[in-house]
Amino acid sequence: MSGLVISGGRVVDPASGMDAVGDVAVVDGKIAAVGTGLGGAERVIDATGLVVAPGFIDLHAHGQSIPADRMQAFDGVTTTLDLEAGVLPVGSWYERQARKGRVLNYGAATNWAFARIGAMTGSNAESSLEAFGNAMRDRRWIDNVASDAEVAGILERLERGLNEGGIGIGILNAYAPGAGVQELTAVCQLAAKQDVPTFTHVAYMSRVDPESAAEAYIRLIGYAGATGAHMHICHFNSSSKTDIERCRELIAKAQAQGLPITVEAYPYGTGSTVLAAAFFSDPEFVERNGTGYDSVQRVTDGYRFHDREELLKAQAEEPSSLVLWHILDTENNAHHRDLLDMSVLYPGGAIASDAMPWTTSDGKTYTGDAWPLPDDATSHPRSAGCFTKFIREWVRERKTVSLLEGVRKCALIPAEILSQSTPAMRAKGRLTKDADADIVVFDYEKLSDCATFTAMNRPSAGVQHLVVSGQPLISDGILDIAARPGKPVRRPVVEA
Repeated sequence: MSGLVISGGRVVDPASGMDAVGDVAVVDGKIAAVGTGLGGAERVIDATGLVVAPGFIDLHAHGQSIPADRMQAFDGVTTTLDLEAGVLPVGSWYERQARKGRVLNYGAATNWAFARIGAMTGSNAESSLEAFGNAMRDRRWIDNVASDAEVAGILERLERGLNEGGIGIGILNAYAPGAGVQELTAVCQLAAKQDVPTFTHVAYMSRVDPESAAEAYIRLIGYAGATGAHMHICHFNSSSKTDIERCRELIAKAQAQGLPITVEAYPYGTGSTVLAAAFFSDPEFVERNGTGYDSVQRVTDGYRFHDREELLKAQAEEPSSLVLWHILDTENNAHHRDLLDMSVLYPGGAIASDAMPWTTSDGKTYTGDAWPLPDDATSHPRSAGCFTKFIREWVRERKTVSLLEGVRKCALIPAEILSQSTPAMRAKGRLTKDADADIVVFDYEKLSDCATFTAMNRPSAGVQHLVVSGQPLISDGILDIAARPGKPVRRPVVEA
């Protein structure tokens, strides 16, 4: 057999239920066979004593760059998608990725926030972290209910993005809490008409009414029921804060009634976002969130804020700066650990990182080609170790789920969430004949996240081989820095 054979590993495939020693043969970027005795290939990877699994699929990755891809490669990721935020314009974004080449498979939704920025402020800047922070200086798109004309402009921009191949609609509702229900209903109706999911950061995250996380989930459930749109909940853990138990019951009941709602979570109690996020400037921030201003920590230098006045001043001066938000104290609080479990282990829920871009000490997004990353490159540990942390802690050490189920949450479930709307995803997340050859081979006993909140740019350990679109990217733990095997994940383009 020509091509590549991964031989003698523990093949773990949640699609078929296989968890047994075997071989995986790869020809022309596809899996040609799974079985035993498949030798005779041009290249053989000896996987004896290692796990062979479908590459992990990240539905929620904001990095979308070569350095971000490389860090995620060591986390076992082969497909990295920005769906919660998305991009705008969509077509030109895909063209840029193709020109420069990507390390991992990539894709994006169309960006509701930037559609709102364009329709309500007249700014047509392309979506980026810096442009997002700068746009927050004009609060019309954040606070105001859109007029009929503005709603029409928002929908036109979103529909164009979908026609250009956007995977769905990313709805950063918490960053524009002033958006009205009529507008969001129309957005969801567009998603239902195009048969694409929405990927929602719910509007509110407070533990108290009004405008609580529970209220936000009731709205999301209502959008699913009233419009038929597939509503995907982003970072169920950080959106629900300390009210996860109540929110979990609401979503489970809605799903039991057949509503099209799916869920993702990341295995950390600390979130991350831009400093200018509207919820930080809430005058009742402390009372509504149960955390002080010292829970907000600047990524670049570790500085924790002291009071609202100091934070507001920093928002005006450096709106695009990334911050950590320490929400659940999982190291010292057993109840907080239980709350995180409720989101991470949610039945049928995906693991997704919410990986942030890498920034340097000057606060600029790093898009260079250095490997390892520069010493001053910072992000959030989840940008380097989300999936390996989940497998290490929840699967191997605590045994809360089997390895087969753990791989399902990291690979197959994310693929299934997108399979109806995005044909390219139907061949991912599985090790079966004719599936895409996106494969991770790891040492189960050594697989571990290495990044910490004081050393964020440490790649994870234990991934021995990573194959993307049939091409080896990591071999014997060494990254091929010249490789650009990533391919676009994109819905069919509708010509104007």
